[in-house]
Amino acid sequence: MANDTYLRQYLERFSKYKVAVIGDLMLDRYIIGKANRISEEAPVPVIKIDHETKAMGGAANVVANLIGLGSGASAFGFVGNDEHGDSLKGLMADAGAVTVGVIKHPSRTTAVKTRVMGNHQQVVRIDHEDTSPYANLESYNELRSNIIETLQHRDCDAVIFEDYAKGLLNAEFIQELNDIARQNNILTLLDPHPSNNFQTRNLGAITPNRAEAFGLSGIYQTPPALPLTEDKNLLQAAEKLLHGWGIDQLLITLGADGMALFSRAEKQPVHIPTKAQAVYDVSGAGDTVTAAFLLGMLAGAPPAEAASLANHAAGIVVGKVGTLPVQAEELSQNLELSYEE
Repeated sequence: MANDTYLRQYLERFSKYKVAVIGDLMLDRYIIGKANRISEEAPVPVIKIDHETKAMGGAANVVANLIGLGSGASAFGFVGNDEHGDSLKGLMADAGAVTVGVIKHPSRTTAVKTRVMGNHQQVVRIDHEDTSPYANLESYNELRSNIIETLQHRDCDAVIFEDYAKGLLNAEFIQELNDIARQNNILTLLDPHPSNNFQTRNLGAITPNRAEAFGLSGIYQTPPALPLTEDKNLLQAAEKLLHGWGIDQLLITLGADGMALFSRAEKQPVHIPTKAQAVYDVSGAGDTVTAAFLLGMLAGAPPAEAASLANHAAGIVVGKVGTLPVQAEELSQNLELSYEE
């Protein structure tokens, strides 16, 4: 048996890097209590509230994971001129993120996902959001200028485009920023949303889940199959994305089946079996994969080893309840204890 302790060498380098995260910033609220009876008004549980917590969500959760893993992070995006926007910006600043690129939009409210939890289970989720394109050109141009200045001055080592389809990102915006970043030797990664098929050219990497990969490629989704060579439609979808978009690395998360890594430089995909021991909550796991995979590549890990790091990190966060980032210390301990055949 061989262990994965050698991957810790990359983890130890994460503090050297700064990552800019551009995307849909959201606030996650958790209303937590106990459910002891069913309502007389409707067949739903009655939750007696114990407490409420707030966390960084959406693109802000990617920021939280980067910081948790030890790197520097700058956030770029919009919040509303409201209490939730102040809370979200404060959470990011308290975590250690650079928030000068977080702009209060004059005509939008902060995107908030409220999860009501009863007896450690999610009862309902309530979303407050506006998903229409941002109309205020002054605010948008300010954000664009801030990002371009960061890229041209090389004030970051990598850029993550985090798309939650809330109106911030569009094809022209991402392509322009990706081109500027690549011209300045800055690594780029897109965590895509299937409703926005941007077809951005020459990205360093993208990290869709299996359903998103099929949606973006336009290939018909079939039931999963292992080994990967038997998953013919997934292979077709990966080929279309990898070469059609000109992507260097394509990491597709497969849920309980782990991950599949496709590289333009390699003919055969690499399957990474899941490291999750118990799954309590998958919310935010994709953000963890994105952060850990990118930092692994920045630290000099070959893509397959960077994907293995991300797989370990995801295995940790799905064992937590709520949107919680992975921490460098727990990932290090996980690598120390983990063995694979």
